[in-house]
Amino acid sequence: MMSMKKLFLSFLFSHLLLLTVFAQSKPNFWDDVQTIKKYDQMFKPPVNPVLFVGSSSIRKWDDLTQVFAKYNALNRGIGGAVTNDITYYLNDIVFPYNPRQIVLYVGENDLPDEKTTADSVLNRTIKLFNSIRAKLPNVPIVYISIKPSPSRDKFKDKAIAANALIKRFITEQINAKYVDIYPLMLTKDGKNRPELFVGDMLHMNAAGYAIWKKAVSPYLLKK
Repeated sequence: MMSMKKLFLSFLFSHLLLLTVFAQSKPNFWDDVQTIKKYDQMFKPPVNPVLFVGSSSIRKWDDLTQVFAKYNALNRGIGGAVTNDITYYLNDIVFPYNPRQIVLYVGENDLPDEKTTADSVLNRTIKLFNSIRAKLPNVPIVYISIKPSPSRDKFKDKAIAANALIKRFITEQINAKYVDIYPLMLTKDGKNRPELFVGDMLHMNAAGYAIWKKAVSPYLLKK
């Protein structure tokens, strides 16, 4: 018969093995989402908010809830997320809040993958949109176009093509609006505007977010 010591060591090894396997197989941004859920336990989120969700351009909008206070806004961005990540976590960062409106910014982080085409970004966006609609069929959705980040200028053609495809899709949907911020963040002759970005030329500063605020505000639903 196995001694108690050996039995305990065997159990401990099996437990550690399971934890290791889980740690290696955890979905992208698992820890970030768990942090959000813990935060919600400590601080009750607003009821029926206008929910902003997407990648780091949402997450780093530090004063979003203050800027859109009259809309009962909630920020649930995930830095680094691609479109499929947001789809994966809908049950964690979208549906629990029962939002009265959803504002999306996704797709830009999909562009650097060489295998990803404009059609790929469109198809992932359609999957995300339909996944939201399956649970929230009547909630208005605002989609913010992919922005022209100077650090990703080499993906410019892919971004423009993806924006055009997504715009066509969104404008054909009920209770959905497309906000085209791409040309608003360029000079009159179509050049990049580095002054709208922080040092990495990917994430925006206050001037960049001011453009977003002006462009998005007309589409938001007040309480």
